Amino acid sequence: MSTSPEPTLGGLRSEIDRIDSAMHELLIERGLIIDRLIEIKARQGGGSAFRPAREASMMRTLAERHRGRLPLDTVESIWRIIISTFTYIQASYNVHVDVSRGEAAIRDSARFHFGFTVPCVAHRSAADVIAAVAESSGDLGMFPLDGGPEAGAWWTRLAPPPAPKVIARLPFVERPDHPAGLPVFVISQPLAEGAARDVVLDSITLDQWRPKLPAALHSAGAEIIGSAADGMGLALLVARQGEATSQAVRAALWSAGGADVRSVEIGAHASRFDASTLRGGVI
Repeated sequence: MSTSPEPTLGGLRSEIDRIDSAMHELLIERGLIIDRLIEIKARQGGGSAFRPAREASMMRTLAERHRGRLPLDTVESIWRIIISTFTYIQASYNVHVDVSRGEAAIRDSARFHFGFTVPCVAHRSAADVIAAVAESSGDLGMFPLDGGPEAGAWWTRLAPPPAPKVIARLPFVERPDHPAGLPVFVISQPLAEGAARDVVLDSITLDQWRPKLPAALHSAGAEIIGSAADGMGLALLVARQGEATSQAVRAALWSAGGADVRSVEIGAHASRFDASTLRGGVI
């Protein structure tokens, strides 16, 4: 009766070398496909290389299928670098970041999600990030959801039709102790296609705050995620579920006593995916 030979260190290292070589060849093959993609897009008149809905779906699938000893943090960061770098190859771009509340967390987030090939440009406020993206031909902007009281009603700067819009909320895959877990918004020039619309963001202005506003919005499938004084009134940043309409949100505000209610959509993003729910929370 024959038995399989015991594995040796040399044999296992050879297997690792074989796998490393295969992974490298696959990356080269992916690059060749990107070359063809660039050619096709050029013939069709170009267009943005960013596909937030596809990226969110890819990262969720990655988390769901992952197994083994390698940490999900490492796998996610590798895929983020692959996706972001190949997007950069299609059309170079910068990532403008708001460092007004400290550089460490926002830079960790930028580097985790976009790698080191994509240039990272620091700014002192969300407003400066928005202005930089508005003046660019295809850059991204990133700033924390909670910009602090000094940030003011930054979202109102996204209201004009040609202004940048929110295209993503990062991280795509959330979990405890995420190495780049700072919740951030990503903005870009308005996308013609490829956007995720699970959650839609509205910039809303009205006369003043009323205690019944949060409950009224909740009943309409929406919530307040930002508020600030705006001239003689109040500016709200409201997130609503994709199936909830802006009309329903305005009606809810009116029902709570709101007056002079005006709303403008300022972007959308994929729904949050909590990876701690996978495999009984073991990731």
